[in-house]
Amino acid sequence: MGRILDVKRVLLKISGEALMGDRGYGIDPAVIASLARQLRGIVEIYELAIVVGGGNIFRGLAASANGMDRAAADYMGMLATVMNAVALHDGLTRAGVDARVMSAINIQEVAEPYIRGRATRHLEKGRVVIFAAGTGNPYFTTDTSAALRALEINADCVMKATRVDGIYDKDPEKYDDAQRYDVLSYIDVLNKGLRVMDSTAISLCMDNDMPILVFNMEAEGNIKRALAGEDVGTLVRGAQ
Repeated sequence: MGRILDVKRVLLKISGEALMGDRGYGIDPAVIASLARQLRGIVEIYELAIVVGGGNIFRGLAASANGMDRAAADYMGMLATVMNAVALHDGLTRAGVDARVMSAINIQEVAEPYIRGRATRHLEKGRVVIFAAGTGNPYFTTDTSAALRALEINADCVMKATRVDGIYDKDPEKYDDAQRYDVLSYIDVLNKGLRVMDSTAISLCMDNDMPILVFNMEAEGNIKRALAGEDVGTLVRGAQ
């Protein structure tokens, strides 16, 4: 991956909002189909796991801020991620990609239960594994779930898909003079308050030296370019 060597197994973190396209809510089948096409060429070379968010359907933190019990709101958010995972699984299957959904909450009719060893075996057999329902616990984001699952499956890096082409010193959608970082340390991200992933996820990656690549998923082919070693996005790693 350019600045990361010997990448074989990757965990891709996709936000729920990325799946809704221009609809403003829910799932856009055209976005799912486009993503599946991109991933089809990747799984022929790399082992791929995915953690998908649920913000296009329900945001637990936002509901909690409006008076809902936080734990109840977070469980609803976890169920939203299951819906997205099933939709993504359908898109991958239609594209000819062998995939499995594994849920941290037991919903055996639509997803396998998350078992670390089974997930690893799926990856070794060339299947895409989609992790749903976060960690299965309230108060933890899907960012933290992505960091945790990446470590559990011994991934080589976390790829965080966003709407912009990396990490900036300020919001590039609001400020024309925003400057993009090429490489950052975990400590820089925490000290500068950069909203890449939540602090728990960053700290977990920092403690276990798990690189994070933040890149723009909306530019078709970016995932493949990043894995091919091109200078795509912003890399977060330990201080060199």
